[in-house]
Amino acid sequence: MKIATFNVNGVNGRLPVLLRWLAEAAPDIVCLQELKSPDDKFPGAAISAAGYGAVFHGQKSWNGVAILARGAEPVETRRGLPGDPAGAASRYIEAAVDGVLVGCLYAPNGNPAPGPKFTDKLAWYERLTAHAATLLASGAPVVLAGDYNVMPTERDVYKPERWVDDALFRPEVRAAFHRLVAQGWTDALRHLHPNERIYTFWDYFRNAFGRDAGLRIDHLLLSPSLAGRLKTASVDRWVRGVEKASDHAPTWIELTRAGSRDTGRTRPPAAAARRRAKPS
Repeated sequence: MKIATFNVNGVNGRLPVLLRWLAEAAPDIVCLQELKSPDDKFPGAAISAAGYGAVFHGQKSWNGVAILARGAEPVETRRGLPGDPAGAASRYIEAAVDGVLVGCLYAPNGNPAPGPKFTDKLAWYERLTAHAATLLASGAPVVLAGDYNVMPTERDVYKPERWVDDALFRPEVRAAFHRLVAQGWTDALRHLHPNERIYTFWDYFRNAFGRDAGLRIDHLLLSPSLAGRLKTASVDRWVRGVEKASDHAPTWIELTRAGSRDTGRTRPPAAAARRRAKPS
């Protein structure tokens, strides 16, 4: 099972890029962010013609999230995070797909920091972390995938010293992300590539992609049962280099199917395994 996350930076404007990638990569489940489209303008017909069912939570001009499933219809289970204020931006959608509960998220940017937007970002992370704890407690196989707008470590940013005051790298946001992961989640890409500099975003300015001056801000977090099925994780960098590309590239993982006897699968981290072993 191949699960991907992709900030498309405008689903209609980047539709040819998205459809090309879907055809070439053939992911089973896709989480999209930054649709920049209200629900009535979502390109459902084109995505259906490509072989994907979809649920989506759009917003005019900004934000927006969607979950696609190849050859299936995702069953929506939640729209928005518990505790979101009235009129909150479209940043979270959740659906059941092929035995996996998928949470697709688009975290606030938070700049300028400090300031009201940064405060709102930290509050959003608190709501996400509370909901994530509930998902873990359910025991369901869960993936939380999306644009987290955080570089968790210095390995996740090309020049850390230039980002110390940015809302994507401030210690408060990094601490919020680490508190979330510490619940028992596995950061899939970093788990399989612990020491590599792997980026998922390159700005449009100053030839950032050509210089490989990137950031890793798109993450897939796995609950313990899914972490035990993790085989591979990577980034489709080539998508960032095509004409009219998003400033993000698709980030993906591959899992063994439930019940697989693949002896080469990656085992969950020891801490997560211990949590699973504790009696309820």
